[in-house]
Amino acid sequence: MTLVAAHAEETTITDIAGRQVTVNTPVERIILGEGRQVYLLGVLQPDDPFANVVGWREDFSQADPDSFTRYAETFPHLLNLPTFGGFKDGTFDVEQAAALEPDVILMNLEAQAATEDAAYDDKLGELGIPIVYVDFREDPLNHTTDSMRIMGELLGKEAAAEEFIAFSQAQLARVTEVIEAENPERPSVFVDRAGGYSEDCCMSFGPGNFGEYVELAGGTNIAKDIIPNTFGTLNPEQIIAANPDHVVVTGGNWDAYVPGGAWVGVGPGADMDAARQKLEGLTERTAMTGISAVENDNFHAIWHQFYNSPYYFVAVQKMAKWFHPELFADLDPEATMTELHERFLPVDYEPGYWISLDEE
Repeated sequence: MTLVAAHAEETTITDIAGRQVTVNTPVERIILGEGRQVYLLGVLQPDDPFANVVGWREDFSQADPDSFTRYAETFPHLLNLPTFGGFKDGTFDVEQAAALEPDVILMNLEAQAATEDAAYDDKLGELGIPIVYVDFREDPLNHTTDSMRIMGELLGKEAAAEEFIAFSQAQLARVTEVIEAENPERPSVFVDRAGGYSEDCCMSFGPGNFGEYVELAGGTNIAKDIIPNTFGTLNPEQIIAANPDHVVVTGGNWDAYVPGGAWVGVGPGADMDAARQKLEGLTERTAMTGISAVENDNFHAIWHQFYNSPYYFVAVQKMAKWFHPELFADLDPEATMTELHERFLPVDYEPGYWISLDEE
């Protein structure tokens, strides 16, 4: 028996779904129900985020190949981890998971309904494998801190979780406290979710996720009263009628999904010339006809994965700089990202996470 196992204790955790789950902690063998949960594992275990991972969903390499490559260069053993399909699309293999003898499966909250509909939870429960739900996507403002604490408790890394929570809250407050004190006039903002990913226009965010980030940054999300839930769609006529002062396109390297697509490939080490060219191309869509954001070059792109990671406070900082440059002249989101990587993450920071047409 290992030293860790000898000191394991039975712990009851309340997960993000409100379920009471009993797990032996610290856990030694984890299956990640979403590969992008490594965004936090990198904070909790910077020496080796994959030390306890015995399998994971393969989305990380597809949804964020630039970050995946950087982690793989530092931790090449991740390339040997077994990969799984998703619970939501019914491609998860219970028998494969059971053979890996995990102590816990860490799932994203969005997969709960599909998990229960397919009785994955019952099947895994019969095998003594608990599911713990976390969330960085459905309601990040309310769930991210609790999710970090849950993962910290599972791994016995509570102190690391609390240090990062304190940092993220302090960085967010650098925007929210100024907005509250100054109460500036709020520009109208359209968030173009994954603009150019498909020919349809336009996916966006309701009152949650990036829609909420806009409000925290001192803007008004034009879709907040049109899209009732976190994610939805606006038609071109609605965007033209709203005439937004700013457009924020979320982008990433999605060659795995839409090879050569019109999406804006921002992210670590991104080609800024190519990103600018694609961003300019998105201004020519029908939905952007005559709007103020295009006329004034207040047309921006930002890393899509801020929507599904505990780093969302950096996106709020950058949008605040775009919306209120005079109020946030001294705020440097680039420096925040650098500090995030230097203090907490096992990979070096490389610029490329955002671009704007108003920049030379």
